Amino acid sequence: MFGSRSSKEEKAAAADKASADLSQPRDPQAPKGRPTPKRAVAQSQRKAVVASTGNRKEDAKRARERRREEMARQREALANGDERYLPARDKGPVRRFVRDFVDSRFSVAEMFLPLAVIILVLSMVRVNQIQNIALMLWLGVIVLIILDSIGLAFRLRKALNERFANEPRRGAVAYGLMRTLQMRRLRLPKPQVKRGERP
Repeated sequence: MFGSRSSKEEKAAAADKASADLSQPRDPQAPKGRPTPKRAVAQSQRKAVVASTGNRKEDAKRARERRREEMARQREALANGDERYLPARDKGPVRRFVRDFVDSRFSVAEMFLPLAVIILVLSMVRVNQIQNIALMLWLGVIVLIILDSIGLAFRLRKALNERFANEPRRGAVAYGLMRTLQMRRLRLPKPQVKRGERP
């Protein structure tokens, strides 16, 4: 009643602007470009998005079904590389290039798990010479992974600077290095390029 009309108009304008910003997909590496909405505005937006039926059980059931559908779309996108439904950490041309760059090469780190199992089995044998060999293999694998990762990081950073000079690349090299630690067949999103193929 005694509240300022201009403050109400400002809140309404801020809510409209925030909802317009949320409707457009944003590159995960891009800066936000807008202030964080106030808690009341954010809560009202969430309530507006989820149309309530007035029945808590029905609303919860709808929310579960919606989450299940989103997760199914996301799993399918991770399998076939559909950019629209990928998680935010995997979206964008920079992340796609990093995945293709890593998947087109062989890296020592992707063999870490099988080698670790072999070395563990060798280290359990109660023969001193075999245990010494297992220890040397362990050290050799770690050194090879570190050297290979450093070389990959330099090459990947150089390729990103050449191809995506004007786009945000924050976290892209770390994303690529984490992908090398997974065996090729177990990587998600699934590799879209063959070994030796240029990304």
